[in-house]
Amino acid sequence: MLTSHHLSTARFADTPEDFAKLGIQPRRIQAFEDGMRTDGGPGGYEWWYFDSHLSDGSSLVIVFYTKAQLSPDGALAPFASLELTRPGQPPISLEAHVAPSAFSARRDRCDVRIGDNTFRGDLHQYDIHFSHEGVTGDITLTGQVPSWRPTSGCMYFGEHDEHFFAWLPAVPQGDVTVDLNIRGKQEHLQGIGYHDHNWGDVSMATLINHWYWGRAQAGDYSIVSSYIFAEKAYGDAELPIFMLAKGAKIIADDGRKVTFHLEDEHTDPQSGKPVPNVVVYEYADGPDRYRVSYNRSKTIADEELITQVSGLKHLLARLARFDGAYLRFTGNVQLERFVDGKLVENVSDPGIWEMMYFGHVYR
Repeated sequence: MLTSHHLSTARFADTPEDFAKLGIQPRRIQAFEDGMRTDGGPGGYEWWYFDSHLSDGSSLVIVFYTKAQLSPDGALAPFASLELTRPGQPPISLEAHVAPSAFSARRDRCDVRIGDNTFRGDLHQYDIHFSHEGVTGDITLTGQVPSWRPTSGCMYFGEHDEHFFAWLPAVPQGDVTVDLNIRGKQEHLQGIGYHDHNWGDVSMATLINHWYWGRAQAGDYSIVSSYIFAEKAYGDAELPIFMLAKGAKIIADDGRKVTFHLEDEHTDPQSGKPVPNVVVYEYADGPDRYRVSYNRSKTIADEELITQVSGLKHLLARLARFDGAYLRFTGNVQLERFVDGKLVENVSDPGIWEMMYFGHVYR
């Protein structure tokens, strides 16, 4: 783990004691890990995320939330969101908010209900139903790559592991079929998709300054990558995450072998955050070196996080000069494989990635 001159107090929960405490096993993922892991009340948040690249060039993202991610201290406030971005058409962005009584989630496996919306699966096959304001989507996601997590999937923050953020890529890559009905117009689409599950016990904005995250297919390879920069209070710790699979086999996933850099940065006019046109991960393992480059062609989401909180919290966030932003990008993801320094493979495909910037820009 790379650190600044501050004492780093953020780490992956990766010791035998950590696994025992969490009740899980290294490299063996069980169905309950994609079930509900918080109690939904104050002091925690949770979401189940799905995204896909479809054959017509569309991208579809659906997320089921127990509450807004910046309000973990609040009561259960469930909602499901859908974002559909299509070539040459205005994007569709919807949120279906329901009463807490219209929410349910099983603990033994993924089976989440938010009103009429459902997200169900068994670590291999998932069925997602979203319906709101005349837009209905029925999605089937079938895993091509086994469920995975970086070590335990849990990251601890603080000298005594006071806080945590947990992440499970239940389907790092899978086949997707989508039946859409957009206000009476029906379509059947296919593509490549992804599902992960996140939960934690305190607002991520207090733990993390910013992160980059992406997933993609490139030729026979599937990639899940993230690079997390902790807040100053946690020593500016850097937490690298990387998974590379070829076909159905994971071939690289040791974050300690990752180097990361950004190229061609510019200041985003809306958020004021530095946006890289190229995000690069390099993974070196003996004579093999893999270079993954996310090459931005379009920003498909650019949101001020302050819009997620209202009332007094909104006012306090403004007074504290909270300027968090979330940006999602599409473009071309390139994978180059080198053996003993010689380029032996070069493949690329469309991908989707994001930059979450909670904190101020100070690097």
